[in-house]
Amino acid sequence: MFEYSIAHWATFFTAAALLNLSPGPDMAFILGQTAKRGVQSGFSAMFGIWTGAFIHVLFAALGLSAILATSAVAFSTVKWIGAAYLIWLGIQALRSKGSSISINGQASPKGMMKIFKQGVLVAVLNPKVAVFFLAFLPQFVEAGRGPANAQLFIHGFLIIVVAAFVEPPLILVGGRLTTYLSKNTKVSRWMDRGLGALFVGLGINLATSDRL
Repeated sequence: MFEYSIAHWATFFTAAALLNLSPGPDMAFILGQTAKRGVQSGFSAMFGIWTGAFIHVLFAALGLSAILATSAVAFSTVKWIGAAYLIWLGIQALRSKGSSISINGQASPKGMMKIFKQGVLVAVLNPKVAVFFLAFLPQFVEAGRGPANAQLFIHGFLIIVVAAFVEPPLILVGGRLTTYLSKNTKVSRWMDRGLGALFVGLGINLATSDRL
């Protein structure tokens, strides 16, 4: 049970690594928080994104993601909520005056919890992630290797494990920008505007997208 060939794992882990490196709302949120507020905030954003991704994995394993894949109403509802949330985050960043960077990259526990919750919502409210997992994970389910739901869960969870090797180094590198931005309010303000424009664009892209 749950015994796979080397070729199976090589294909899966290659795909999982490329998936975690691909640009999108999740990566933009993590790197944006890192550059703007420091490494601690970057990790808070990352853990929030991982939590949201884990929820999608559970949905896929339980078959709930199929609802989003087959129901236009369900997909559209989640899609519009997710798009509105991304655009809202973007507007908040666009309105920033560039004064919200913490000294030395330190963030309060309350602030980090807020970023964590935002990360969860950014991931959960993206229905394309749920549909993607539903389309991606079954490709690695093999007959006779165990219950299909269990195989879906294992492979979905391993995608998050791969993220643990990909995203932390990116956060540490991105954190080098924090010291510079903390001393340059004008640059920080334009950084916020760029990040805000990115999130508004991602929100509009999600709002105009169709199911995979």
